Amino acid sequence: MGQQIEAEIVANVLKVVAHEGQTMVAGDTVVILESMKMEIPVLTEEDGTLTKLAVKEGDVVQEHDLIAVVE
Repeated sequence: MGQQIEAEIVANVLKVVAHEGQTMVAGDTVVILESMKMEIPVLTEEDGTLTKLAVKEGDVVQEHDLIAVVE
């Protein structure tokens, strides 16, 4: 199923940087989370295509919630 990108902490989705169908290179930013006034970029670990984006700006994610899938 490719790389599933999950939230590592409880946070707000501050900004969605990537979009479905976008070609991603390892280290590209998918979204930026905000927690305790800190901005945390969520990065891809593999090259591939962003096939699913499971969040939108303003969402609140819990630890282990799915953010995106890169295949």
